[in-house]
Amino acid sequence: MKPKSDQYQYVSSANLPTHWGKFHIHGFIDNELGQEHVALSYGKWDIDDIVPIRIHSECLTGDALFSTRCDCGAQLEKALQNIVQQGKGVLLYLRQEGRGIGLLNKIRAYHLQDQGMDTVEANEHLGFDADIRDYGICKLILEKLNVKNVNLMTNNPKKSVALTSMGINVVERTPIDHGITDDNRHYIRTKTEKLGHQFDKHLFK
Repeated sequence: MKPKSDQYQYVSSANLPTHWGKFHIHGFIDNELGQEHVALSYGKWDIDDIVPIRIHSECLTGDALFSTRCDCGAQLEKALQNIVQQGKGVLLYLRQEGRGIGLLNKIRAYHLQDQGMDTVEANEHLGFDADIRDYGICKLILEKLNVKNVNLMTNNPKKSVALTSMGINVVERTPIDHGITDDNRHYIRTKTEKLGHQFDKHLFK
């Protein structure tokens, strides 16, 4: 479904110093869903430059509580490090916890996984599709930041497809294989086999 012209809105920007460098944080809102999203930008670029970006969906348990049952927190940190090392880039941080099902439903899904289900089976058992995230707001964010050509840091080809459908030129995809632990190896395998994520095969040996 095509978003309404006033569905997505830019709100404000500010400086955001971090452990990795001095970023700018930009706030956006999805007025239809009431979701607040942010983007972190670093450095400067011309409109035709290829800009490194990461689309990162919120994961409270991994990003803030240091859970090792997923690889999200490690990927977030690595993306910010990569952006600073390359001198420019954008991290789009989307508030779509649990591949879109929300925090409390994610905890319910975790409980089902503790009983033997995988991450896809657990979401479906709760009545959700395996992945219900929407990337529509990315177009406004990238246009606001004057980005049209990207090097996308992801293992998920669906993100490349989503950006391309919006008119964003995905020049390159860079894998971000970080945060693999004994606690999440089965989770990573499930994402690879059932959701089409592209991880190096050596991770499962």
